[in-house]
Amino acid sequence: MATCSRGSSACVGVAPIHRTVSPAIWKNAARYHSAGSFIAGQVIQHNEIEVLIDDQLISDVFIPNVDEAKNHYDVRSEYTKQCGIALANALDRNVLRCFLRAADTSLSGAALFTGLSPAGTAITNAAMKTDAVVLAAGIFTAAQVLDENDVPSDQPRFAFVRPAQKYLLAANKDLLNKDWGGVGSYAKAEIPQVAGVEIVQTNQLPITDESADPNVLSKYRGNWSTVAASVVTPWASATVKIQDISTEMDYLVQNQGTLIVSKVLVGHRSLRPECATALKTS
Repeated sequence: MATCSRGSSACVGVAPIHRTVSPAIWKNAARYHSAGSFIAGQVIQHNEIEVLIDDQLISDVFIPNVDEAKNHYDVRSEYTKQCGIALANALDRNVLRCFLRAADTSLSGAALFTGLSPAGTAITNAAMKTDAVVLAAGIFTAAQVLDENDVPSDQPRFAFVRPAQKYLLAANKDLLNKDWGGVGSYAKAEIPQVAGVEIVQTNQLPITDESADPNVLSKYRGNWSTVAASVVTPWASATVKIQDISTEMDYLVQNQGTLIVSKVLVGHRSLRPECATALKTS
């Protein structure tokens, strides 16, 4: 999986400037052959996935000479680190948004394979964010949905949750009960898996209404205010990267200071809705 987002003000109103196309191939069918009959060969459905590359995402900071002179410590390395973290978090949020869009039939778009491709799935319960038993049951249901959608078993499965939901699960001793095959540690608040799904804690999972947020590109928007978790495989979204995260630093005489700019050039989109589920309160 790639992680992604675009909450930065640097992305406001940005239009995609590049695109790439990747092939998508659906599964074949098995059938019985009557002896002597002609085998023409079945047609496996093909489609193409178009991933638009967004404009350059940046994180920048200006360091005046006077500030550096006053400080008794170096700030450039830490500032550069923080710029990189800001970009990584932004990218993470966009990938998670694509996961959530894939699970939402109103946002995921037309099926890749006519009449064959399952849609994304929303699993709802009013207590999904506050009841560990309900949340764990939701993850079990999500795993069942992925199995029923014929998502390959060799695809790793992840449940992305906010800290509140992760600690909610870790406090449920039934999930840690070794007699039931539980794993993890109550003392360390560790809960590695539920129903074979790896639990990933992240602050980047969107949980607000971004359907009209000008700081989010329209291709990543949605109302995520009811989201408790995103249970997916890596096939649920696609990321195309033209330029990895890099940093430039330049001294500006006219401004009497140093400008630091970290940048990345990527694009994301929802890919396979059948690989995406969302746990929601409504």
